[in-house]
Amino acid sequence: MSPAVASKLHTLYQRLFEAYGPQHWWPAETPFEVMVGAVLTQNTAWTNVEKAIRALREAGMLQLDAIAGAEAEQIANLIRPSGYFNVKSRRLQALCRWLQSHGGIAALSREATLPLRDSLLAVHGIGPETADAILLYACERPVFVIDAYTRRLLRKLGLAEGDEDYTSLQRMFETALPPDPALYNEYHALIVRHAKEGCNESGDCRHCRVEA
Repeated sequence: MSPAVASKLHTLYQRLFEAYGPQHWWPAETPFEVMVGAVLTQNTAWTNVEKAIRALREAGMLQLDAIAGAEAEQIANLIRPSGYFNVKSRRLQALCRWLQSHGGIAALSREATLPLRDSLLAVHGIGPETADAILLYACERPVFVIDAYTRRLLRKLGLAEGDEDYTSLQRMFETALPPDPALYNEYHALIVRHAKEGCNESGDCRHCRVEA
């Protein structure tokens, strides 16, 4: 990566932070809730995820063993607000059973990041974005999350063509930035915030223009 690109990524973070301030993301009470939210947020708005998580909590089902041992239909009914509820029910249960096989969330701290990521990617319904969100936000690992908002922003700023693979874009950030989970957390959260408030495919960016 060229020093110019690294400098732009640093400047982008500074401008987004100045515009929006700290985001306090991920909004969850426990690491397990983060993991559940990472699955439920696939292809839906966060407001819908909040409704689904609230339903799980009120039913006493926002627990590892409860989700893993429930009937898939019961979970699907509770997470209906998140959309694709039958698919997500199976994915949630697969993730929970994977967690059980690893000894629970606390035991994950004993595993190195790359093998842990590979293991997550082998779970039904867990792709790179979901796996990395779990690693970053639930496990506090220095793994940068690439999503559609990030791709759009990089393309608008001339830092990407738009057809790069996930790993290439992730490596761009992880090469330019120190391996700091708190920094990656804040940076990704700011990109999401900006995308929702001021950045679209055709309009001009208000805060994130990075000059050459």
